[in-house]
Amino acid sequence: MQSHFRAALAMALIALSAVAYSVAQESPAAQPQFEQPPAGPPREPTVTVLDNRDVQGILGKEVRSAADENMGRIIDVIVDRAGQVRAAVIDFGGFLGVGSRRIAVAWNALRFPGNSKKGEHVALELTRDQVRAAPEFKEDRPVVVLGASGSLETLPLP
Repeated sequence: MQSHFRAALAMALIALSAVAYSVAQESPAAQPQFEQPPAGPPREPTVTVLDNRDVQGILGKEVRSAADENMGRIIDVIVDRAGQVRAAVIDFGGFLGVGSRRIAVAWNALRFPGNSKKGEHVALELTRDQVRAAPEFKEDRPVVVLGASGSLETLPLP
């Protein structure tokens, strides 16, 4: 009797598998969807040539206040999900990296030199006391950005 029961169970499983396979073949939602590659040969990337006198890298650039106070150096740039630059992170205070704090300042609070001469600094429209009072930037936490008017803005985590 047990052998008849096992045979019946095996037949039922085979029939159930066949029905499931048949339904999967008929249902387009069950089929994996693959994107078709674009027709034709791959396109070449675009190339833009920028005059080195018109552009500059900013990581590591010295930041100074309007009163010519040393505010630190730019160590990071924060962008939103759309890729728009929202803030710069400044390594502020301390001496030789000891006792310094990372502060996020709004991108529009920074002023870049018109003629990017070597050694020029980035100007910040905030005072040393305003930056000192700002909360520290920390990874994996909401970003609190100090704005040009000295106000704080919280950016959501990406």
